[in-house]
Amino acid sequence: MSNPQQLRYSKEHEWLSAAEDGASTVGITEHAANALGDVVFVQLPEVGDSVTAGETCGELESTKSVSDLYSPVSGEVTEVNEDVVNDPSLVNSAPFEGGWLFKVRITDEPADLLSADEYTAFTAG
Repeated sequence: MSNPQQLRYSKEHEWLSAAEDGASTVGITEHAANALGDVVFVQLPEVGDSVTAGETCGELESTKSVSDLYSPVSGEVTEVNEDVVNDPSLVNSAPFEGGWLFKVRITDEPADLLSADEYTAFTAG
């Protein structure tokens, strides 16, 4: 399993891209997608919602369980991935590409986000 080097990661298994046009993209990692199993339902925050780093902002339901979605940063949701709402299996098939979840304009970024290498070590341990 390869974690893209350009992303940062939370210990709750979300990834965060660098900001483009003022917003960063959030998704769950391949590690989390594999642990969840087949994702069948996605509940995301709505555009305009405020999210807080480390707090729940949605849910992912799989054939195994329901898991909370945590925001890796604080900010305002600027876009949600409607493709993933309509086809939740994208979370499993393309967690770092088409399976992204939402975009956020960051107001506060915690210092404990991990690099790809740190996240790989975290999930291996």
